[in-house]
Amino acid sequence: MSGTSLDAIDIAYLRLVRNHHWSFQFLKTKSVAYSPRWKKKLRDAFLLNDGELQQLNSDYTFYLGNQIKLFIENEKLKDVLAVCSHGHTVFHKPELNYTLQIGNLPEIAKIIGVRTVCDFRVQDVMLGGQGAPLVPIGDQLLFAQYDYCLNLGGFANISSDVNGIRVAYDIAPVNVVLNHFANLLGADYDDKGAFAKAGNINSTVLNQLNNLDFYNLKAPKSLGIEWVNTYIWSVLATINEPYDALATYTEHVAIQIARCLKMYSKVLVTGGGAYNEHLINRIKFHGKVELIIPQPELVEYKEALIFALLGVLRLRNENNCLASVTGASKDHSSGDIYLP
Repeated sequence: MSGTSLDAIDIAYLRLVRNHHWSFQFLKTKSVAYSPRWKKKLRDAFLLNDGELQQLNSDYTFYLGNQIKLFIENEKLKDVLAVCSHGHTVFHKPELNYTLQIGNLPEIAKIIGVRTVCDFRVQDVMLGGQGAPLVPIGDQLLFAQYDYCLNLGGFANISSDVNGIRVAYDIAPVNVVLNHFANLLGADYDDKGAFAKAGNINSTVLNQLNNLDFYNLKAPKSLGIEWVNTYIWSVLATINEPYDALATYTEHVAIQIARCLKMYSKVLVTGGGAYNEHLINRIKFHGKVELIIPQPELVEYKEALIFALLGVLRLRNENNCLASVTGASKDHSSGDIYLP
């Protein structure tokens, strides 16, 4: 799994078992940090022409495949059923029937030497869906005991059951914005939200952010980096001090998340933002909810876990994309299967 926050490739070796219901066990995990060169290449990928993008896709497939192969070799893993890989999102424009995750070329299976399931989003977009979020079917099958599953990664997304139907959507950009301002202060991220806590909230900018049209749209809805580039940076550019930008944007995210939660509900929180204590406290302040932060493996590798499940469902030819979540014309089993 590689997310929009560009911090690392998350690799997890898992056991998935289905008896009366699905259960999971983390066996090995590793986070492979991106070098500054790869961060820049991925961050600027949306600027490339078609030829350059094809070359990047090939290069990234080679890089990703070799990182996975190295993990398998170093951990001496035997009898791996499949590698289930998300790739890295460069473009996500479902309104134009287009989404692109690089690193999903057929060569990846040959590089790794293991059957590979990947490119999970394209079919959903072709069926009229948003192609995102895809994690909610995993929430439904693995974490049904919670009222909501909230992921705080590059973007915040949420899922819940409403009258027996899974409903999910993206809420707001999170770490893709917060990390930018933390970088200006010489850090990779805002550790525990300390920078934001030290800043002052700009109420004018906060109101502008909260009044963006996206927040009034009904689900299904999803976000991509293009939306951030169009709507977020220009609003935050009026704040000169990174501390104040972090304070203001953190408050904005907390408000938008709290709007999505029923009071006194039980919420499983995962993703890097789960460690942002200031953000968590502000969500609690606005939402009056119980936020449950699980063991670090689940916080950090939940998306990798669920993409493993998506891959297994694809191999079983069972639905792994829910129309109720993405807006596609039907539930379906999505993902390409490549053999070594």
